[in-house]
Amino acid sequence: MAIFAAVMDNFTIRLENGIVANPEYRLAEPVNICMKNGQQIAICGPNGAGKTLLVNILLRQYPLLDKRETEYGSGIHGGDIRYITFRDSYGSADSTYFYQQRWNMTEMGESPVAGDAFPFVASQEWKDSLFRLFDLSLIWDKQLVTLSSGEMRKYQLARSLAVKPRIVIIDSPFIGLDRETRDMLCSLLKELIGKWDMQIILIVSRPEDIPDFITHVIEVRDRICRPMTDKASFLTGFKADSPTLSAEAIQLMHSLPESDMDSDEIVRCNQVVLQYGSRRILDHLDWTIGKGEHWALLGRNGSGKSALLSLIYADNPQSYACDISLFGRARGTGESIWEIKRHIGYVSPEMHRSYSRHYPAIDIVASGLHDSVGLYQKITNEERESCRVWLQIFGVSHLENRDFYYLSSGEQRMILLARAFVKNPSLIILDEPLHGLDTANRSLVMQIIKAFCEQPQKTMIIVTHYPEELPDTIDHQLKLTRTGDRFRSPNQQDEFQSKDE
Repeated sequence: MAIFAAVMDNFTIRLENGIVANPEYRLAEPVNICMKNGQQIAICGPNGAGKTLLVNILLRQYPLLDKRETEYGSGIHGGDIRYITFRDSYGSADSTYFYQQRWNMTEMGESPVAGDAFPFVASQEWKDSLFRLFDLSLIWDKQLVTLSSGEMRKYQLARSLAVKPRIVIIDSPFIGLDRETRDMLCSLLKELIGKWDMQIILIVSRPEDIPDFITHVIEVRDRICRPMTDKASFLTGFKADSPTLSAEAIQLMHSLPESDMDSDEIVRCNQVVLQYGSRRILDHLDWTIGKGEHWALLGRNGSGKSALLSLIYADNPQSYACDISLFGRARGTGESIWEIKRHIGYVSPEMHRSYSRHYPAIDIVASGLHDSVGLYQKITNEERESCRVWLQIFGVSHLENRDFYYLSSGEQRMILLARAFVKNPSLIILDEPLHGLDTANRSLVMQIIKAFCEQPQKTMIIVTHYPEELPDTIDHQLKLTRTGDRFRSPNQQDEFQSKDE
């Protein structure tokens, strides 16, 4: 194979003909790459293509054959490179984290406060810049476990930049961020490049996520690292896969049993208040969802969307202090949590964050049949076959026996989506379901959501920060808005008008 990278004096990272010693972590072909000073780079490729493997090779995480190693440019050391990963924002910020902890304030006594957990900052000028650009004052006194997914992402970025590194590698930087925060982050990264002379390397799954300040792209596909190209050439030549949900899968979904819910009212929230200490999250919220309605739940990062869903799904203990009815039955009238969840399918960043465990992928799907985080009972052959059907629908049958922990974040999300749908629920709750998915998987999942909603009497709530991700079946919306440090929602039930608004 021809060596792509010539020897250059002004490189920052270089590797020629690199082969990982352990076959388990080896790309399909040797790595030849040279990143020069001043280049702003995107590593782009579909889910499971090997993007993270490439980064780990560049960071010297895996020993190479022939005693080779990744070279860093003059004056660059391991401490000058900061790698911010998807898993950092959904699991390792607080090692004591457990599912539902965010909503259980009585369990939060030992959870660190954002300000106390923030590391030493290189200089006061740099600290002031981080505070201004990330607006850290809004979250400084909050416990980490209470931060929304978007707030956590901003915090982790600022935390990793505290030492003022020379090179910053960010995995899936825009996931979970609303439009304003995405724009803010792009402006921040531009300032880091221009004012502070940092080199940015972004890992993205879609060309649409490549910002304008990127100059070069490295495509990784089928575990092969392609030669670096300028951004314009990459975008011109890029062709995304366009999977189509098979007629067999659509027919299967349409043939599933109809909902056995007698009530025409699926959810009713009456003057719901959610408050932690002096911080009020929801302020006298009224919301009624009828059978067969498909709702978009909208709002900026930290506006209380996930908190509201935690009340409905009974993950939040305050749900029993609120006037909430589900499937026509008032909360707290003798039903168990398992009775509440039996008719609901659910996926969320919090759930993804809690699944840092070693289970075969099919067991993760099967856990959705029992509404558990992990599988603690033996499943029947019939249940296993049902799991396989949904793995096939989501195009991940080949992952059935793979360890969930070692899958890419996008592959993990596809498995968790299959988990949410596996019991053909009456109510499906999708909190940012397309997190981390590449263009092809996003298209497939949107087709699955649409086919599911076309079944009679199926009800859906979906949360997203991207209007283009909302399926055509959406007929209602509720938007949570923020005033100061309080969040409120309109009492009226808004008809959904336009995905472009």
